[in-house]
Amino acid sequence: MKSKNTDAFTRLTDALKVLPNVGPKSAQRMAYDLLQHHRTGAEELVSALQQALLQVHHCRLCNTFCEGEMCALCADQTRDSKRLMIVHMPVDVASMEAAHCHDGLYFVLMGQVSPAQGMDLSHIALDKLVARLQNHAVEEIIIATNFTAEGDATAYVLAQLLKDFPGKVTRLARGMPLGGELEYVDAGTLAQAVYERRKITDN
Repeated sequence: MKSKNTDAFTRLTDALKVLPNVGPKSAQRMAYDLLQHHRTGAEELVSALQQALLQVHHCRLCNTFCEGEMCALCADQTRDSKRLMIVHMPVDVASMEAAHCHDGLYFVLMGQVSPAQGMDLSHIALDKLVARLQNHAVEEIIIATNFTAEGDATAYVLAQLLKDFPGKVTRLARGMPLGGELEYVDAGTLAQAVYERRKITDN
């Protein structure tokens, strides 16, 4: 917790450091730029952030961000509720939707497992996933994690969790580039990886 005596500029730079890939120098440059050139934009940023913190919550079914109890995709009755795709983050849902290769539903883990951090499972919503599967009939689970060390570790954890799942458990095909993240893969490659997904359990 910062001291009340910390000056305003230092508080601002420290606050900006919570953003991904923003270190002390980058935070300092951003603070200078906001104060010198974009004060109106900074005020809009503060207002938008405050509003988002009040209004944006997690969808009760898929765990993505939304402003109501349920997101638009989960509320869409035309989606195939028997197929559930598990992804890391909301941006991965957007990538899949842009590729038009999955008409089922999603579950968003909101994180991934890192082997470098001792396989800490607290960063992914496994309890919510278990509750989701207990309360809704699903015939196929598609593990759509990234093909990185973290994505592979997350896929392994999910495969162990789902080993007794009575339906089919599949993962995206290795058409995905090694080290690839869904967010940056082109729609054609992403669609092919979904269509050629492979079974990873014996059920």
